Amino acid sequence: MHEGELALDDELARRLIADSFPDLGDQVLQRVRAAGTVNTIVRVGDDLVARFPLAAAMREDLAAEGAAMSAFAAVCPFPAPLPHGIGSGNESYRSAWAMQTWVPGETAGFDAHAGSSSLATDLSELILSLRTVEVGGRVFDGQGRGGDLRDHDGWVTECLSKSDHLLDVPRTTALWQALRDLPRSGPDVMGHRDLTPFNLLVGRRAGLDRLVGVLDSGSFGPVDRALDLVCAWHLFDPQPRRLLRDRVAATETEWFRGAAWALQQAIGLGWYYERSNSAMAALGVSTIRRLLADEELSALLSRG
Repeated sequence: MHEGELALDDELARRLIADSFPDLGDQVLQRVRAAGTVNTIVRVGDDLVARFPLAAAMREDLAAEGAAMSAFAAVCPFPAPLPHGIGSGNESYRSAWAMQTWVPGETAGFDAHAGSSSLATDLSELILSLRTVEVGGRVFDGQGRGGDLRDHDGWVTECLSKSDHLLDVPRTTALWQALRDLPRSGPDVMGHRDLTPFNLLVGRRAGLDRLVGVLDSGSFGPVDRALDLVCAWHLFDPQPRRLLRDRVAATETEWFRGAAWALQQAIGLGWYYERSNSAMAALGVSTIRRLLADEELSALLSRG
């Protein structure tokens, strides 16, 4: 998917696991076929999972992610993985890597739960629970999404220039221009920072879609309070979106900034992963189409 990414076959994965965790050397290994774009995932026995970065990572960075995961799991009302340790690389795989606990469930589909009020309710509970954690003296770390929308102008412009064959570029451009200058609606809050369908585990209970796990919580930290609202645009049709919006009591500005973050995230998925990760590319196109079809956002464009 990315130029220069680290290669890892099953035998190398087994050697790395046995060297760093000798007690796990005889466990059954199973490569997890997922839509993720950052790690190669290998399940280790029934209870653990090894995450091997596609780009070399430092032990210090993985330790910081592990601390954030533990903090996230302590407040998350749904199951979330916990760190189990950090593994070392070797001459064939020059990177540290992480061992975590396994959380069962099926990843959400961007088109599979579009009308699910039950899942929207669970996600609102998740967002509100994370916001109960005091930010204290911490500030946004400047990495990725969650700061100033306008910092992403260059990336959005590049993506728009490569997306003519995938979406309505003039309307998407106009929507970004309408949203990028919206002011923050309040102070930063603690957030997951990447609530995409592939980080959400869903199960059926009493005939309803329910959230049964939350993955990739290693970036848990202070961000724009609108950022975690991207999940509403990645997953839902208008009625469940409205339910989530009402339950988290999002103001109009906060809601529209959430739409802006969803646009910023989705715009790069379609063209970038078009040939290497079809599921991720399809998510990006689907989210942009949801944004363009929304009546409130369309009215915002009309006012402009």
